[in-house]
Amino acid sequence: MNTIKKKGLGRGLSALFGDTEPQKALKNSETKRVSISDLTRNPYQPRETFNEFKLDELTNSIKKNGIIQPIAVRQKKSEPEKYEIVAGERRWLAAQKAGLHDIPVNVLDLSDVESLEVAIVENIQRDDLNPIEEAKGYKRLSEEFNYDHENIAKLMSKSRSHVSNTLRLLTLPNDIIGMLEEGTLTSGQARPLIGLTNASQIAEEIVSKNYSARKVEYLVKSKKENKFKDKTQDADIIKAQERIERILGLKVNIINKKNKSGKVTIEYKNLDQFELISDLLTKN
Repeated sequence: MNTIKKKGLGRGLSALFGDTEPQKALKNSETKRVSISDLTRNPYQPRETFNEFKLDELTNSIKKNGIIQPIAVRQKKSEPEKYEIVAGERRWLAAQKAGLHDIPVNVLDLSDVESLEVAIVENIQRDDLNPIEEAKGYKRLSEEFNYDHENIAKLMSKSRSHVSNTLRLLTLPNDIIGMLEEGTLTSGQARPLIGLTNASQIAEEIVSKNYSARKVEYLVKSKKENKFKDKTQDADIIKAQERIERILGLKVNIINKKNKSGKVTIEYKNLDQFELISDLLTKN
């Protein structure tokens, strides 16, 4: 369990990110309007740059609708009449670009540690991070704030398996991590490579030939089982498998052996899906 969040910060985070009303979750907070020049960025903000295109989109939205959700701030220790942004720096930057003079804020009573914690969580939830940025955010919550995977999953409204699988991406070789950061490789394509000695070689093949995540899983499984076939045959099998899956709307697995025999497995999750398969197979 997290030993730092003595003020119920987890409940407060829900308010900051729009899941509950701030007045209910943050009883000690104060909502007011302040001059935009009285705000400064959070020195604990882990993100240094923001996507300019998305910032322009937010600016246009603020010009049209104003700032709907107050920016979370805390008083500056050195200048009590001014405020430090805890969460909502993108809205503050966009408000400046939109020409606003004052903005709504929610004044919170947070320590330096709690301010950093909120900044990390806001980045994970609010920005379109690449998988490695997301993983690094989870890692900081784990290492700096004693969150286990279950705590992170609940806080971020993610499944525990998603959190665990995302963190495992950090164990990949540096060149593959670079591909994930650049967006040339997706987490779905990279995940099956975890733990492979020739992961980098396979990653280059994935990128150059634009393999789907499904095809990567099939190829990695084949390598682990030492049941390689020629690449044309692999591609044909996967293409047939994907075609059947599209027609049925169900998960299909085709295993083709060296002697050209094999089996086709169709998975179903309920009786309706079973009856669909049964009807298709027994049609005259």
